[in-house]
Amino acid sequence: MDVRIAKTDQELKDAYFIRRVVFIEEQQVPEEIEVDEQEQEAIHFIAYDNGEPIGAGRMRLFDDYGKAERVSVLASSRKKGVGELIMKKMEETALVEGKSFVKLNAQSHAEPFYLKIGYETCSDVFYEADIPHVAMKKKI
Repeated sequence: MDVRIAKTDQELKDAYFIRRVVFIEEQQVPEEIEVDEQEQEAIHFIAYDNGEPIGAGRMRLFDDYGKAERVSVLASSRKKGVGELIMKKMEETALVEGKSFVKLNAQSHAEPFYLKIGYETCSDVFYEADIPHVAMKKKI
């Protein structure tokens, strides 16, 4: 299993494929919300297992932090450490870029996962795309 920054057209297509399956098809998030105007400024990440795309995410860089977004893993690959590998790659990338924190808006059901890998909750529940979320952050 490996996680890399999407640099080729195919890697980017693979990342969008994962996001489409997880968010649009599985969670019924409208496509116009899932794919937005920030795609061009984001760093896209893709996870592969034996050459097959199984997870994805993106990160945008701000003054002192990276914002992890759209972290997604195919249902058949969940609970196998893929999400943690994606987050580690994002954290390493943010650190290389001189950032001291990674922030994210986690779907509430994923909050325990992020707590387990060192994130802390820093908001009450709010809604994005009609899905409950909490803001979280981690010093890197």
